Amino acid sequence: MSQASRALAYAFENGTLAEKRAFFLRAEELPLDDIVAEQSFRPEFLRLQSKGWEVTPRLQSGSFEQGLMLLTKHKEENFANVARGWALLADGGRLVCAGANDDGAASFEKHVAKALGVDETLSKFHCRVFWLTKIEKAPPPYWRGLGGLQPVSDSSWRSTPGIFAWDKIDDGSALLATHLPADLKGYIADFGCGWGYLSREALARAPGVQHIDLIDAEHLALDAARTNIADPRASFHWLDLSSEAAPHTYDAVICNPPFHTGRASTPALGQQVIEAASRALRPGGRFYMVANRGLPYEPMLRANFASFETLADNNKFRVTRAIR
Repeated sequence: MSQASRALAYAFENGTLAEKRAFFLRAEELPLDDIVAEQSFRPEFLRLQSKGWEVTPRLQSGSFEQGLMLLTKHKEENFANVARGWALLADGGRLVCAGANDDGAASFEKHVAKALGVDETLSKFHCRVFWLTKIEKAPPPYWRGLGGLQPVSDSSWRSTPGIFAWDKIDDGSALLATHLPADLKGYIADFGCGWGYLSREALARAPGVQHIDLIDAEHLALDAARTNIADPRASFHWLDLSSEAAPHTYDAVICNPPFHTGRASTPALGQQVIEAASRALRPGGRFYMVANRGLPYEPMLRANFASFETLADNNKFRVTRAIR
């Protein structure tokens, strides 16, 4: 349980907030009843599901007495979720937000107070919990618009807040794209596909690709990727590759490992993807990866592949090709 969830639970345990039937955006497990959880991140979705929670990757409608919401480090996603939460509440319903101070919860509370008003605030565990009542005010149009897909880069791409590098083409992915060979063929996969940039580049550069699986643990990413790739060779899979098997065995896997979570890089996530790629590749299959050059992936590559080499190194990112 995150510190923000602990603070939220405390607000109910000490009687500051009363339990009512509620939705819970970016849900984590709490000792509360009658909750409909929304969780688009596959590992947390599976964990809540295993605990018997009612959970969905995306709530579409409702008229709830209460809504709970964990803030993320993405300000635009928080704006979008307040607007979505507002729409899911009945008139007079209460929206309760909780977030870590280190993620800007206090600053975000000020934005919400200015736009919609805030009833009360509680500080606990280096977090803030604040709540507001749905009355005649409405969230700003900009917040409501962020709940849908937004144009990115040259506007031929669409993305949404809550995804890594949601509003730009990531420099590392752009570097890897320039080193994807034209002789890619057969069945390939994009592990941690995000909003689909690398997959579309691979399909454009390599006409021999028969099929590509786009795989991501974030449901929001796949929603965007489906919009960005209108190619019958592509299929989309919401999977946690650290615990769930890839759908096929591949001739090649491309990847910008998803170590970008929380407030610091998390190399372990990238290491899990490297292991998953090794399991999913046929013997002799190729793995193309870009990562921050300082991350310690070489031992994992050495342990899981017959050979590997550096294709590019610009002092910030390193592109590697490994052979299974």
